[in-house]
Amino acid sequence: MVAQIDKQYLKFRPTKAVSRLVSYGLFEGRPLTTKGRWINPLVFMHFALEKALPAVREVKAPIFIIGTGRSGTTTLGVVMSMHKDVGFLNEPKALWHAGVGFEDVIGSYTRKPARYRLDASDCTEPIRSNIRKMFGAYLASVMSKRLVDKYPELVFRVPFVKSIFPDARFVFLVRNGWDTCASINKWSRRLGVTESGEVHDWWGADNRKWALMLDELIATDELLAPVIDEIRGFSKHTDMAAVEWIVTMREGMRRKREYPDDVHMVRYEDMVQQPRQVLDEVLRFCGLPDDSVFFEYAETVLSPAPMHEPFELPEVIRSQFKQTMCELGYGEPT
Repeated sequence: MVAQIDKQYLKFRPTKAVSRLVSYGLFEGRPLTTKGRWINPLVFMHFALEKALPAVREVKAPIFIIGTGRSGTTTLGVVMSMHKDVGFLNEPKALWHAGVGFEDVIGSYTRKPARYRLDASDCTEPIRSNIRKMFGAYLASVMSKRLVDKYPELVFRVPFVKSIFPDARFVFLVRNGWDTCASINKWSRRLGVTESGEVHDWWGADNRKWALMLDELIATDELLAPVIDEIRGFSKHTDMAAVEWIVTMREGMRRKREYPDDVHMVRYEDMVQQPRQVLDEVLRFCGLPDDSVFFEYAETVLSPAPMHEPFELPEVIRSQFKQTMCELGYGEPT
């Protein structure tokens, strides 16, 4: 479906479809492995214009959905987009690339060097100004009061984002590791392609994302760095996904401890089983008002997904996977 719009979406709040189409066509860009990438030059021309013009809208308390991909982040983003005050951008990595230039870990828009981690020292005044201008232009375009940006990898850039938006809110979505890794494996096998001899899949252009994870995240991880040579040899998608899930979940929990008032953790399983209760807490955390249509839509579209059986993991990461599961409240995997 285009821009995550289906019959249910149109039924509950039809005008929101216009907002999603504007988001999809003008601000999100088309990343690696997707169709319609011919539109990207037009999207970047649009961003160049927005950066050259004065700011048109102030961005107040933007909301960022972070975590590991395939954890339900898109589902949460689409549900949030139904709120009357919200404009939702689904992984607007083109916008971030237009503002930063060295953050494209996938290789969707450049093959130049990129970095996974960004902190406050990386936030120059031009970057801050340009990002705020583009997000402000987005809110003006869709006539929304509040921004929701779903970009899971921002979990590694929380201090950087807070340097741009000091009042930012982060919703850290977590999901059972077995289900997340199985979903990543399925996604990469289903959508991975080879173009001009270059493999494009979950791990970026020719494993660009995986290489950056190893060099920046694993090499500096106290518990995984000692076994990095063994991890470098991983080739199964489930093994690689388990490594990504471990470091991402631990990063999110660390940011939750550092910024307890700015990071709110949500378990995917709780959200789909008790949508009204969990989403009411999300709205309160974000400072968004109640919205009956929003809650009715959420209760209609959210339902538990089938769970995946545990699979064999390499011994060098098995204990870290189990420990992370325990810390998130999933108990000890069998």
